[in-house]
Amino acid sequence: MGDFNLALVIVAIVVCVLVFIFNIYLLINYQHPDDVNQAYFPKFVVVLGLSIAAISILMLPADVANRQACRHAIYNGACNLTLPMKDLWLAVYIADAILVFFIIPFAMFYYEGDLDKSVGKRIKSALLWVITTAIVCALVLGILYGLVGKVDFTVMHLSSGTESFPGTWDFSHGQPCIGNGARQCSAYSASTSSETTWSMRTTFPEYVVALATIVGSVLFTIFGGVGIACLPLGLIFSFIRRPKAVITRSQYIKEATELGKKARELKKAADALHQEERSGGKGRKWRKNVKALEKELLLLEDDVKALEEMYPQGEKAEAAWAMTVLGYLAKFVLGILGLIVSVAWVAHIVIYLLIDPPLSSFLNEVFIKLDDVWGLLGTAAFAFFCFYLLLAVIAGAMMLGLRLVFITIHPMKWGATLMNSFLFNVGLILLCSISVIQFCATAFAYYAQATAAQEIFGHTLQSLRGIKYLYKYNVFQIAFIVLAGLTFVYYLAFGWRRKKTSGRFQLSS
Repeated sequence: MGDFNLALVIVAIVVCVLVFIFNIYLLINYQHPDDVNQAYFPKFVVVLGLSIAAISILMLPADVANRQACRHAIYNGACNLTLPMKDLWLAVYIADAILVFFIIPFAMFYYEGDLDKSVGKRIKSALLWVITTAIVCALVLGILYGLVGKVDFTVMHLSSGTESFPGTWDFSHGQPCIGNGARQCSAYSASTSSETTWSMRTTFPEYVVALATIVGSVLFTIFGGVGIACLPLGLIFSFIRRPKAVITRSQYIKEATELGKKARELKKAADALHQEERSGGKGRKWRKNVKALEKELLLLEDDVKALEEMYPQGEKAEAAWAMTVLGYLAKFVLGILGLIVSVAWVAHIVIYLLIDPPLSSFLNEVFIKLDDVWGLLGTAAFAFFCFYLLLAVIAGAMMLGLRLVFITIHPMKWGATLMNSFLFNVGLILLCSISVIQFCATAFAYYAQATAAQEIFGHTLQSLRGIKYLYKYNVFQIAFIVLAGLTFVYYLAFGWRRKKTSGRFQLSS
């Protein structure tokens, strides 16, 4: 048992180091050339945030493995060599909340500050925003914790009279207690009138995690529900809408001329917004125009990329076209695989969570059988399904950001991602990672039973006063399935259509 724990600690340390190195690799390759050799603090926050998000997801498989270390103990308390998973969970999620609500906003305010101001003024401005946010959050958390920071457990009140020690034991379905005159002593035969509510105050760290989970659950339900469908279908329909052949030079010149006109219009609009900003007119209308302009720029970049694909130039034009064809084939294959995973997720939610009693444990059994084949195979499959939900959140945020004006879009592009987009997506991933873990802990309750995560996200969270009804009636799961279904219908109706270039861009007056 001690050897098992030692191996678990070694694996955990190695995985943390590998996650940290991989996130540095992502940062280096995704960062914009303008951010090279500068913006070191935002970069540190990005790497730290991505590492905490990845480690938090991997902690649930580690929690399951940690439980296995005590499988020969009579009870968990008899095994004192296991990792303190509950303390680790709370530490990770408190760090998660601090990053999301304080450090990442500070880094974004500082990065997006007016470059004409000195470093000291930018830090001061960012600190004012963060301190204001901290005061508001502290007041809200303190008031809520003082008023409703309790958990209500439904328990069965059982009691029995005293009897002399019997010479023989005679128990049956009709006689579950010792002695004929005994009162209720079996929950099976107890009446509903013996049910009562046992209330106790939860710890403040657990309450912070619970509220952060609720906020993340709202975002996860919206973005994840949309993304679980648009992630694979977007890849598949991208293959369907792919360019079938190389266009002629005259077609290329015509399309390039139109894109040049569009670029000049957007530059003129950007100059007008910049002038309005300098004159102190940064109101609601200005922010709306900025978001609209950002989306038009993103669409223009996509149009330019599509035109370059349809008319490759240079000495390696044929090779470039071949790579384009292979790229779309890869999207189709990944889309099919993603569609299988998405269907499995939706089916599992319906079969295991929404139907009472569950028709089957489904993916729980799959993970357990994979563990029987090889110890880490089920763990790897479990981690993949959790990471897939995070990818779905990012895909859903991108899709809604392109179509809804009030959602700010922050695209992640290889070699062209600014730090503010990095920070925004890291904050979104961190906020939703808490909900992803809670969602996975509930969806895979059979696989993750008797773990510290089950205690935090299963018993405490689902019994928290004022919040428990959201989980009792499966509000988030139902909304997730509904949004996934609506997105699927949307793609079937409109996803096959080739995107048309938008008309003349004008600022909202």
